Amino acid sequence: MTTGKSMEQPAAELSERLPGRVLLPGDDGFAQELDGFNQISEHSPDMIAVVADAADVREAVSFAAARGLPVAVQATGHGPSTAADGGLLISTRLLRGVSIDPAARIARVEGGAQWFEVIEAAAEHGLAPLNGSSPLTGVIGYTLGGGLGLMARKYGYAADHVTAVEIVTADGQSHRATADQDTDLFWAARGGKGNFGVVTAIEFRLVPVSRLYGGGLFFAGEATADVVHAWREWTASVPEDLTSSLALLRMPDIEAVPPFLRGRLTVHVRIAYLGSAEEGKQLVAPLRSAGPLVVDTLAEMPYTAAGEIHNDPTEPIPYSERSMMLRTLDEAAVDALLELAGPGADCIDLVVELRQLGGAVGRPSVVPNAVDHRDAAFALSTLSLPDDRPPLVVDGMAPWGTGRRYLNFLAGPDSSRLAESGYEPATFSRLAAIKARVDPDNLFRFNHNIAPRP
Repeated sequence: MTTGKSMEQPAAELSERLPGRVLLPGDDGFAQELDGFNQISEHSPDMIAVVADAADVREAVSFAAARGLPVAVQATGHGPSTAADGGLLISTRLLRGVSIDPAARIARVEGGAQWFEVIEAAAEHGLAPLNGSSPLTGVIGYTLGGGLGLMARKYGYAADHVTAVEIVTADGQSHRATADQDTDLFWAARGGKGNFGVVTAIEFRLVPVSRLYGGGLFFAGEATADVVHAWREWTASVPEDLTSSLALLRMPDIEAVPPFLRGRLTVHVRIAYLGSAEEGKQLVAPLRSAGPLVVDTLAEMPYTAAGEIHNDPTEPIPYSERSMMLRTLDEAAVDALLELAGPGADCIDLVVELRQLGGAVGRPSVVPNAVDHRDAAFALSTLSLPDDRPPLVVDGMAPWGTGRRYLNFLAGPDSSRLAESGYEPATFSRLAAIKARVDPDNLFRFNHNIAPRP
């Protein structure tokens, strides 16, 4: 691989072909372009191409392929896995275009856009996208990994609603993959993450949602057992219009954390209900009595405020994330989770979260894609600061797992090796075969990698 001063001439060549910026280590802006939201993985590419449009992407990929340079892609850096060690990093953060077709209820979103931009644009027409808990997350990375969002039980995975993917493959060619053209690539990109090229834009259906009843219930840590058991029982009877999650929070005692969360265990139940506020209050009533409430933020809200439901961090931090899909959450599973992460447990995780699945995420997509997990009842995930200890909570819940993981909830330098666990064997084999056709040299390997396998 070409490195160091020997990259100066290739970088100059790429600069002549690329209207966007080409940066080498030490150049002004190089370090800033590397910064991602999750700082647990530190990229160290030989050069960075800051692209301004799809033509720039084609030039950058063609340049890398001709020289055998592996390619990393970064927009916001929320879900890093394998860090770029050499090669070319393509920064898509300037690809910010968002356009809404209100009549067709379709959004077209470019490769560097974040969810808050789409939420605001769609809201002008009484529509909403199937975004996740944080409005700062990049649209493309989230959607290519499936996209398990705030309205998942009602509408399914975000990838299920994608109608077109505009992607530059390893040969430097642009494709518009849909249900009718480049159908294998269309299937693979929706769920296969960034393994098949650089996605410069996607189109997806919006849903007619302008408001919801949502927010959170925060309970004192001493009520953890009562609240978790009550939430488990409650989820068995709620309608698909309601998507919820429960998190055990162990926030550090620092100024950036709200005082009521600092240095203690707190249980946070998150609610997003698409019915009326009055119906929502009645549905949630059994939870409110599950233990002593510390804070109650549930209220009717415009969908543009949906980020307040989870209140995810807004400042970059380094964190490791692990996940497991659960086939069931019975009393024994809850008891096991309490032993691993409840009061008195030697738990290092800042967040241990359960998300209820079922409903639309349990049904196949109308246009098939590579998103599995349709048989899972709950998603378990953990978030922790960098630590050498094994993921004890996720490993300890294995008896209730499906054997599969949700790749969007896997972040950190060692998470790439877990990529195969995100799929059923037949799905992974088909993905590897498509990879062998469109990227036989595994140019796109700084990711949750699917190696080409004929």
